[in-house]
Amino acid sequence: MLQQNPPDVVNLVLAGGVIAYPTEAVYGLGCDPDNEEAIRKLLELKQRPWEKGLILVASDFEQLSSYIDSTQLTTEQLQRAFDKWPGPFTFIMPTKVTTSRLLCGQFNSLAVRVSSHPGVQALCQALGKPIVSTSANLTGENPAMTAEEVIKQLGGKIDALVAGGLGAEPKPSTIIDAISGKILR
Repeated sequence: MLQQNPPDVVNLVLAGGVIAYPTEAVYGLGCDPDNEEAIRKLLELKQRPWEKGLILVASDFEQLSSYIDSTQLTTEQLQRAFDKWPGPFTFIMPTKVTTSRLLCGQFNSLAVRVSSHPGVQALCQALGKPIVSTSANLTGENPAMTAEEVIKQLGGKIDALVAGGLGAEPKPSTIIDAISGKILR
């Protein structure tokens, strides 16, 4: 299903749908981070173990405040993220105790990013919150780089495929531990 009308996509996500959408480097697979049933559906169709956790992508840092515990980070640690955002940098940050275990996986932290992709920015602004973001592919397969690859791997399993182009990044986001500053990927 190809959706180009943003209100339709927003309503679909808020109703528990799982969508594929273009990001900075690859197509992402996403859903409402506050809907446990939608998260389970996403994990099942991607064949991803819940223990690995997921990424939340947002249009601004404020959208992440309900999920991460920024009081556990120093001003310098937060500034390190702010200096790279918006952009293709995902930071591992401490979570609030209310954050879903399905998002965090086996960790007490959550991977978060403020995206520079205009489509992701618009989607998150329209949702009024972040969206789950994991590469649009079956676990172990290469991430989808085109709409055709999304359809080949996940067609019939997702609720919508958002039209649009990928950003200019040659590879998925760099992942950085916000506390240590260590690059993990």
